Amino acid sequence: MNQLDRDPEMAPAAAPAAPPPARTGPFHHGLVGRLRTYFLTGLILVAPAYITISLTWWFINWVDDLVRPFIPIAYQPETYLPVKIPGTGLIIAFVTLTLFGFLTANFVGRKLVELSENILNRMPVIRPIYNSLKQIFQTLFAKGGSGFRRVGLIEFPSPGMWSLVFLSNPASPEIATRLPDTEHVAAFMPCTPNPTTGFFFYVARRDVIDLDITVEAAMTLLMSAGMVQPGDQQRKLAALAETARAAQANRAAAPAK
Repeated sequence: MNQLDRDPEMAPAAAPAAPPPARTGPFHHGLVGRLRTYFLTGLILVAPAYITISLTWWFINWVDDLVRPFIPIAYQPETYLPVKIPGTGLIIAFVTLTLFGFLTANFVGRKLVELSENILNRMPVIRPIYNSLKQIFQTLFAKGGSGFRRVGLIEFPSPGMWSLVFLSNPASPEIATRLPDTEHVAAFMPCTPNPTTGFFFYVARRDVIDLDITVEAAMTLLMSAGMVQPGDQQRKLAALAETARAAQANRAAAPAK
């Protein structure tokens, strides 16, 4: 007889029972899905507004910083007020540009502009830069301007692959006479995701497929690399909101346990 048989109290205690494994039921997965849907819906609602406000605020402060050094200290609002008022530089810039436009509309103003342009055109380095920028701004902001208002598709960079292009003017007579005997149009093909860079070329009009979308929608498509298709932003937002409402209604209708 061993020691354990003589003294039963020395027997080792039984090991405690292992706890039952955690169960992740449908309620857990449903809760995570609802939280994810609510978060994405809130992100889609808040992020564009926040980015827009931030960019607008940055632009206002940037213009203020450019204009403030030209304003005498005695005329700056911060001299008399305890806080800085944003937007004063933007207002002053708008009024100044409008006044310049008004002055150049009369005879004396046109003569001053012609005199200034004659001086700039005599400078070898500044002349091409000034003339190019002047033509660009006249094209973009003129009332009858023919900027990028049409969107098309061309077969590029190889057969079977199509790229978005922005179309502007037909080729001028000087250029058209040196191109093949067909109508050509100026096209700009932006790069993704930075549409400010790209390729400019003349393409035969018959090789362009016109698209019935706006330039803004095409820009969104390019910057998102195809993830945001034209016209589907509102559908996605509506679908997320509808999913969130359905989940909330199901939770309210479910019997309490």
